[in-house]
Amino acid sequence: MPHDIPAPMLAKAVAKIPDPAKHAGGLVFEPKWDGFRVLASWDGETVELGSRGAKPLTPYFPELVEALARLLPEPCLIDGEIVVATGDPGSQRLSWDALSQRIHPAASRIQKLSVETPAMLVAFDLLAVGDESLLEQPFRQRRERLEELLRDVPHPLHLTRTTDDPELARQWLDRFEGAGLDGVVAKPADAPYAPGKRTMLKIKHARTADVVAVGYRIHKSGRGVGSLLVGLYGEDDVLHNVGGVSAFSDKRRLELLDELEPLVERDASGEAARGETERSRFSSNKDVSFVALRPERVLEVRYDQLEGSRFRHTVQFERWRPDRDPTSCRFEQLEVPAAYDLADVLD
Repeated sequence: MPHDIPAPMLAKAVAKIPDPAKHAGGLVFEPKWDGFRVLASWDGETVELGSRGAKPLTPYFPELVEALARLLPEPCLIDGEIVVATGDPGSQRLSWDALSQRIHPAASRIQKLSVETPAMLVAFDLLAVGDESLLEQPFRQRRERLEELLRDVPHPLHLTRTTDDPELARQWLDRFEGAGLDGVVAKPADAPYAPGKRTMLKIKHARTADVVAVGYRIHKSGRGVGSLLVGLYGEDDVLHNVGGVSAFSDKRRLELLDELEPLVERDASGEAARGETERSRFSSNKDVSFVALRPERVLEVRYDQLEGSRFRHTVQFERWRPDRDPTSCRFEQLEVPAAYDLADVLD
């Protein structure tokens, strides 16, 4: 049977690259990969890909299951990230869209995508080798063991790069976003592995944008605004849905319901007009309808990055902008990172 898979060690967000001198034992910095977190177990007979959530990833990545069994020199338990690269050689980048499409109920579709958009595993920690648990060893020692294990292992397994230099980590934060990565992670060099605890530090890009309120969804409790849908105008002068804002307090949810009431679109009978956002494999069983708003109110939000034409993660409310014309809220205001070849990150 595969190794017992613990909960992964987590990270808490900080605003900037931390000073290693302020942390006992120092820090080790790594690029932050934007994929599916995985604890990959190989016991010599069976491969298991355990996700951060409850759903196992093993059925969705048969090419990785085959590669781990074939390439790993001995049984082990690896902490890493499953990612998918797209683009031509020399200009590749990570693709969250291509990766998310790999989670599919049809085995035939999974097999097809495993060939068309094959995944790779980027390893950044080693939790066990054979019957030996490494959880209590400091990270520097676990890293040395991981380097030994993967020294001669080829693609699709990769060893993430590391540095002790905070200045180089700042350069990674700026450059690697162009290859689809989403920040930098700092790990206490002398700390043991801490399953389920936010022992690591993560540094991500923090940006703001002015967006238009285009609708809202009622909170799952049935009371107040659960999330506010926002949009931006494109070159076609069409208002495109780009994501949502949530995490309002109970009091604020009710206040928003009253504040937005004058903007609710209504049909000829006076009923609130409703729309639906596009369904995905993650929302197939969810209510994706929303109450439509006239595009008259602007708000400023904080976001980390754009994936295609949508914000990659839920954005955070910053403030209302009554001074802004909704038609001035356009994609062109968003910062576009300079392209950076993924191969240069992997190498």
